[in-house]
Amino acid sequence: MAEHKTMGIIIASGHSEAMGELTARRTIASVPVGGRYRLIDFTLSNMVNSGIRDVGIITRSNYQSLMDHLGSGREWDLARKIGGMVLLPPFSRSGSGIYRGSLEAIAGVLPYIKSVNAKYVVISDTNVMANIDLRKIIDYHIQREADITCVYRHGTLHGDNRDIISFGLAGDGRITDTSIVPSGNGEANVFLNMMVMERQLLIKLVSEVSSHGGYSFSKDVLQDRVDRLRLYGYHQQEYAARIEDLPSYMAANMDLLDASVRAQLYPRERPIYTKIRDEVPAKYGLSAQVSNSLVADGCIIEGQVENSVIFRGVRIGRGAVIRNSIVMQGSVIGGNVSLDYIIADKNVTIRDGRKLAGYLTYPVYLPKDITI
Repeated sequence: MAEHKTMGIIIASGHSEAMGELTARRTIASVPVGGRYRLIDFTLSNMVNSGIRDVGIITRSNYQSLMDHLGSGREWDLARKIGGMVLLPPFSRSGSGIYRGSLEAIAGVLPYIKSVNAKYVVISDTNVMANIDLRKIIDYHIQREADITCVYRHGTLHGDNRDIISFGLAGDGRITDTSIVPSGNGEANVFLNMMVMERQLLIKLVSEVSSHGGYSFSKDVLQDRVDRLRLYGYHQQEYAARIEDLPSYMAANMDLLDASVRAQLYPRERPIYTKIRDEVPAKYGLSAQVSNSLVADGCIIEGQVENSVIFRGVRIGRGAVIRNSIVMQGSVIGGNVSLDYIIADKNVTIRDGRKLAGYLTYPVYLPKDITI
């Protein structure tokens, strides 16, 4: 395993716009998943489990819930007097306002990057749900003498592939082509928005490209310099879900109902850390029926729950039937309610007898604090 010191940069708000109402009042990094986690928990835990103790998180907008969740970083062992977790401002270095792309975001925090004594840097967005041993990627990067190593997963593209980057690869793993927003369906090597490079190279590239007006790392570095840089792809073979819209968010949560997926996401040797809440166990009434579902602490279940993810403190009334749905923290589902393919945000109240239905590829989203 690599022993060189590595720092982490997390871009907390990349791809938030594509999530619609789910990120209207929060950044994508703080989107709740799996009954008790936020998306940033996976990225942060991957770094901490790989020995990274200097992590800068670049904010952008709607980040109050993210700050509330992260606190001092204690749950990830990043509350330190030297190093640890640092929340970075969302302003571009040029003073022209909030950054337009990932490269401009990094340019705005170059003083922080220069201040950390690290050989390598891992840069990651927060829209991927995966458990990745970053030490293996760093070893791979060193062995191939790569300039930049990008993590990807081979998968199938469906329909609207906005914000997706795919790679053409040679037999040795070298990236020969970069396609941004590929169209149509089919197999592709999809970028997981995570990469490794030397810190000094990052500083050089960002300074050089931003001075010529570039602001997108994908377009102005990975695509424009694919022939000049040694770019390599690292294949993430275990489970990884790239969340880019409501259907992919729904699908990723439904994946967690599969025991084999949970085994890959939550191995004992690389736990996913999150903010701890002390709550009583879930309570099941005499009429409750629950199958193939995740039910968090503090819930009171008196109805029927199938193939669903139920967050902390949810109440489901007698006679209610919840199928293929996500119900977030503090929501109250009345008696004889029927939900199918619904995403109910925090503190949603659904009164007795209501019937709502969506579809796997078009789930119905209920905004936070709404009453139906």
